[in-house]
Amino acid sequence: MPHLKTSQLTKSRIAAIGKFLLVGLVFVIPGYFFLYPQVFYCQVIDFSNFEKIKTNIYASPDLDARQRVHMIRVIKKAEARVDSFWSGKQASPKVILCGTSEEYEKYCQSTEGAGCSLGTPWGQSFVILNAQGLNADVISHEMSHVEIFKRLGWWKTTTEIPQWFNEGTALMLDKRFVSNPDSIGRYLEYTDEWLYQTGGGQNILELENISSVKGFFSGNQKQVMLAYMTSGMEVSYWLAYVGNNGLLKLLSEMKNGHSFNESYLEIEKEARERSKIKLPANPLRVADLNKIHE
Repeated sequence: MPHLKTSQLTKSRIAAIGKFLLVGLVFVIPGYFFLYPQVFYCQVIDFSNFEKIKTNIYASPDLDARQRVHMIRVIKKAEARVDSFWSGKQASPKVILCGTSEEYEKYCQSTEGAGCSLGTPWGQSFVILNAQGLNADVISHEMSHVEIFKRLGWWKTTTEIPQWFNEGTALMLDKRFVSNPDSIGRYLEYTDEWLYQTGGGQNILELENISSVKGFFSGNQKQVMLAYMTSGMEVSYWLAYVGNNGLLKLLSEMKNGHSFNESYLEIEKEARERSKIKLPANPLRVADLNKIHE
């Protein structure tokens, strides 16, 4: 009899837990869809009218065969650029090729730009591309964001990586603004762009003001462009000293528990002590060149 009571109690608890989970799902799923509809749509892309044309590549029915072949070719070119910069491409996002502005807005929740990238806490990643204005620069830019996400995970990427660093790193693969392949030349060209955008350094953006996604993309188009040029100048300066190995070391140390600031500064300090190059001063740095705002 005691065994029977225990069994009945266990069944009762299981039933209660089941009801709790069911009620939770009833509220969580609609809430999730309401808050992040673009992520939901990306996750169910296999059940849409988009056609899977290659592994992890989905094309809008509005894109004809010629457009699809061209897009696959451009994606491969961008992937090769990512593979080279990151010393081996690790991320395998689902790539969604949109044929209309309505489709792009549905999957990206934006009407601006030619591409965006999304990630989930459980490890899925997506690159959404607009057929209008699509090129290797746009794709490699978005795939760079996904590489950081893959290497660090959603939590560390969203809570510990400053947006200026995320965007600045992506700009190193994106040749729309600066195309110089030489690391020193790239820094000098970003400095010129920064000087132009700031009116000779009169109206600057501090890195600490563009550390968050909200801070980075707030303001008008001119302000956002300044945020990009500020990021490009800072990251190109850092990479000119530390190189791509320094970038990989930074992410590795962060994965092992080090803070972004701690590793970013220490890696640069060590590289500068070994380096023979002399760069013009970074206008974003204060008198103490080893101090940088997150």
